[in-house]
Amino acid sequence: MNVSIRWLWVAMLTGSLMLAMHRAGSLLYPIGYVDDDPTMRGKRPLNLPIYGSSADVARVPHDAVVIGIGNNRHRQALFERLMQQGEQFVNACHPTAVISPHATLGIGCVVQARAVVNVGSSVGDNVILNTGCSVDHHNQIGSHVHIAPGAHTGGDVVVGDGVLVGIGATVMSGITVGIGGTVGAGAVVIRHVAPHTTVVGIPAQVVFPTPMDALLYSPYIPNNASFGE
Repeated sequence: MNVSIRWLWVAMLTGSLMLAMHRAGSLLYPIGYVDDDPTMRGKRPLNLPIYGSSADVARVPHDAVVIGIGNNRHRQALFERLMQQGEQFVNACHPTAVISPHATLGIGCVVQARAVVNVGSSVGDNVILNTGCSVDHHNQIGSHVHIAPGAHTGGDVVVGDGVLVGIGATVMSGITVGIGGTVGAGAVVIRHVAPHTTVVGIPAQVVFPTPMDALLYSPYIPNNASFGE
């Protein structure tokens, strides 16, 4: 017998995902939200209740949670706190998302409409794959990553923990984006990106830290890497 898993959004990303999953007959049954925004109290987005703040998760009867916060650092901090509290996490995947049976997802991931994860790719925990993004073959996507709407990665890309790949950006095949890096909206990344570095433009150029500072992170980047300078 199939038993629905009652899951709870911890902060709202988009309620339309919840509604679409429920209507598609998913065994994940959304019961409502908790949200730290005090202006949301008393509201019922998509006719589902807001039970309080993230501090109230434990008092709400549920089986599992999904975190819907776009900011990677905030989402990671909350994920780690809820893990320590013994919470269970599920993956919330829109019914139009395409995930290869030969790809793997961690826990607590949100996969939005028409997102694609291709063969041989691995995705870490607490990752947001936003609307219409694509992760091509044999990627390694770390935890607490956000790949924004319409962003694309080529084959054999490595994306470190906590990376943001901005709206409409492209990361070319074989590229590594280091831990905590940011790829600006619309950028085309043709060189490796050092950890904690922001790149923007076509082709992507380092804007923070400076290119020379970025070289300090070179031990974390494959041999013979060249940075966007």
